[in-house]
Amino acid sequence: MPAITPSLWFDDNLEEAEQFYTSVFPNSYIEQVQRTTEAGPGTPGDVLACFFVLDGTRFMGINGGPHFQFSEAVSFVVHCKDQEEVDYYWDRLVDGGEESQCGWLKDRFGLSWQIVPDRLFELVNDPDPARATAATKAMHGMRKIVIAEMEEAAANA
Repeated sequence: MPAITPSLWFDDNLEEAEQFYTSVFPNSYIEQVQRTTEAGPGTPGDVLACFFVLDGTRFMGINGGPHFQFSEAVSFVVHCKDQEEVDYYWDRLVDGGEESQCGWLKDRFGLSWQIVPDRLFELVNDPDPARATAATKAMHGMRKIVIAEMEEAAANA
């Protein structure tokens, strides 16, 4: 079966991005860097493309110029086992970026992430519709997901 590798288009800050992402995620590394040659495009020696691995998932990045920007139409979901993991990834990825709603954020490069605890799915899929609705409403009022607040909402339903 062929491998599928997400490819990310950066303006001219790919090297900074790959170093940032590999510092945030465990078991991550820069696999290969391709630099521009005399044949171009751009200045010889500049980073043109790279492959990097984030906790086992391989990505490709290119410095393609300002033609395309990231949008929320594509995001990466980080499944977290508990609030400590939610806080860790949220705090690092939102640094220099911007918060959105319901666990979504944009990092400093404009890439969208969803930082979601596994407990969220349990709460919004509770077999008791009142509990599921209360948890969902609580989530809608959040930026970063706070598990305890969702659990409290479900318990008080």
